[in-house]
Amino acid sequence: MAQYAYGSFVVPLEEEFGWTRTQINFSLTLGLTTGFMSPLVGRWMDRFGARPVMVISLLFLAAGFLLRAVMTNAGNVTINVSPNFLVWQPDWHFTFLTQFYLFSLLLFIGFPGATVMPAGRLISVWFARTRGRMMGIVTAGNNFGGLTMVPLGAFVIAAASWRWGYAVFGIIIIGIAIAAWYIIRDRPEDVVKETDKRWAPAGMDRAAAAAAAAGYTVREAVRMKAFYFISLGLTAAMFTYSAVLTQIIPHMEAEGFSKNEAAAGISIVAAFGIASKIIFGRLSETITARWATVISLAIQSAGLVLFITAGGSNLAWVAVVVFGTGFGGLGALMPLVVTEAFGIRHFGSIMGLISMVGVIPVVAGPLMAGIVFDRTDSYDIAFGITIVMFVTGALFMTLAGRPRPATPGSVTGA
Repeated sequence: MAQYAYGSFVVPLEEEFGWTRTQINFSLTLGLTTGFMSPLVGRWMDRFGARPVMVISLLFLAAGFLLRAVMTNAGNVTINVSPNFLVWQPDWHFTFLTQFYLFSLLLFIGFPGATVMPAGRLISVWFARTRGRMMGIVTAGNNFGGLTMVPLGAFVIAAASWRWGYAVFGIIIIGIAIAAWYIIRDRPEDVVKETDKRWAPAGMDRAAAAAAAAGYTVREAVRMKAFYFISLGLTAAMFTYSAVLTQIIPHMEAEGFSKNEAAAGISIVAAFGIASKIIFGRLSETITARWATVISLAIQSAGLVLFITAGGSNLAWVAVVVFGTGFGGLGALMPLVVTEAFGIRHFGSIMGLISMVGVIPVVAGPLMAGIVFDRTDSYDIAFGITIVMFVTGALFMTLAGRPRPATPGSVTGA
């Protein structure tokens, strides 16, 4: 909803408020909040488990969407600090754009604890022996959301308004938060209790559960060169979310495609992303998640070359297929790379530190894309810069090597 469907709201917001593409994309740069929150959220998840962190994070996401739906051009605000002592009357003028940014902050605060972090922990805990393929299947939910939420958002915007589009998204996420509260379990004793039951996943036993709990401490991880190469490699890969995914719909519209065709384009990316996650997840069990990430970045680069070459021609449909095939797998591979290298015991804290570096593409990606478009009326240069980032990221992942896997008995500092 926040990534795939983002582009569905760009033109309606431009038309109603007269905002530039750079102003709208600036809301994406506030995703640096996610980077700063990630270490804290990761530590909380390691300490308290995935369920409370996931539910609270989802409620932040819901609040961000619902408050966007009720933005109002508020004028002066009066605050009664004390009815018997002081009345403070500041001249605050919260414009629509200011509110849009503030409510975007709520979305980004909720991101780390509602997406990759809990997926990485839960899959590794429950499916230790089939981690790659299960991560692919589970994270394909994000692409399924893109396949379904983009048309839903476009339909609601066309039938009612962009406000109702945001409201519907917020209501759906509240339902997901309620379901998460009743379903999510990730304590070791919960896993052990299920190992002997007939519906337990294949290959799940006490030994697998113990292996899943192993891992390096944060102190041990930051002493490895692999930590820094992986951090830089994944940071470069994250430009795909901020500089490409959110811009595909406005890019296709700028090249002459209709709103419905542009929405279909992002839906194709989502559809091929589902198969991509499953394929790359399984591939990670064979050639490692690190090398699978290199392949993913290569395919995405090819897709961007096709976008630049296609312009408004039918070749753009080949571009969305190729890009989607490489792009989809990345969402599954990022947590798998971290788990594969450093284990699950302190996964949240380590993933949180790596995500802090991810504030670079969050800030630079959308601003770069917006500025390029405002000056050239095209995303071609922005996509070219992103290709360079992908090639750099693939190089870093190649240099990372593979750390010696931690074993339950070798964990220190826990």
